[in-house]
Parts: sequence; C-alpha cells; structure tokens
Amino acid sequence: MTFAHFLITVGQLLLGSLFVWAGLNHFGPGGAKVAAMLSARGVPMPREALYAASVFELICGACLMLGVAVAPAALGLALFTIVASVVLVNFWDQPEGELREALKGVFASNAAIVGGLLIAAAEAM
Repeated sequence: MTFAHFLITVGQLLLGSLFVWAGLNHFGPGGAKVAAMLSARGVPMPREALYAASVFELICGACLMLGVAVAPAALGLALFTIVASVVLVNFWDQPEGELREALKGVFASNAAIVGGLLIAAAEAM
C-alpha cells in the first residue's frame, strides 16, 4: 500500500463515518429535533423523509468506509449534503447575529465536505 492509497483510505473512512454517525443519530433522540426542523421548512412527511434520508446516509457512508461503490456513494452524498444544506442551514433567512454566523460556518463546512466527496468520487473513477 502506498502512502497515497493509505491517505485515500483514511479519508474515505472519515468521510463515511460522518454520514454513518449522522444517519444513526437520526433514529435516536436527535431525530425528533431534525424532523421538527424539516416540518418547519415545509417538508412533507418529515419523519418519514428523515428516516429515508438517514438510511441513504448509512448505506452510502458505509460504502465509502468499505471502499465499495465509492464513486456513486460519494456523488450521492455530495448531492444529499447540498440539498440538506439548502433546506436546513438557511443562514440567509436569519437576522444578523450569532445564529446566522454559526449557520454560515456550518454551511461552509458542508461545502468543504462536498469538496472532499467530489475528490473521493473522482479518485474512485
């Protein structure tokens, strides 16, 4: 194993684990809060939408971690992250202040995660 291959493997493990952890968390107490946020944003059947998205996160995250179907999993998670960011991290709708600044940081972090996912997809092609 080359050092580059080692770095790719570690990167995929870290990216995948983020989505596996998030997906699992949505089936616990944290899920109620996210479902309420989805409902407030007008998402139909918010609990069901959350569960479907969480299963998607779990499967694609596990694929990244295991090195299976990496390109489609990474591209799917990139699209998922963009949609989730637009729906849930709407800093542009917030008044100036701490919440808006915090959400800007989350949005920027999500953009960086999308970048990492695109790199993972390109590397796997």
